[in-house]
Amino acid sequence: MKIDNSVKSVGPLGGDARPRAAGAAQPAPQPGAQVQLSALAGQMQQMEGVLAETPAVDSARVAEIRQAIAEGRFEINPEKIADGLIASVREMLERNKS
Repeated sequence: MKIDNSVKSVGPLGGDARPRAAGAAQPAPQPGAQVQLSALAGQMQQMEGVLAETPAVDSARVAEIRQAIAEGRFEINPEKIADGLIASVREMLERNKS
């Protein structure tokens, strides 16, 4: 599964929720306007930075598994795979009940 950590725009904030045309001029900020972010917003920015630096794939683990397959010592446990699939389906069904 690929995780996309890009930030998507949710639209304008504030009282004017009308969609803007592409390339439309944005109102100029008012002099002296201030924005205050909560401590949670700061923590989220910090976590976003950590996630951006974290690789999506553990290359060392992939190399280890690749080597084990090449050497014929990679073992597949069908029961564990089946249990994981069943757990995933149960979780998906529980989410869809709501």
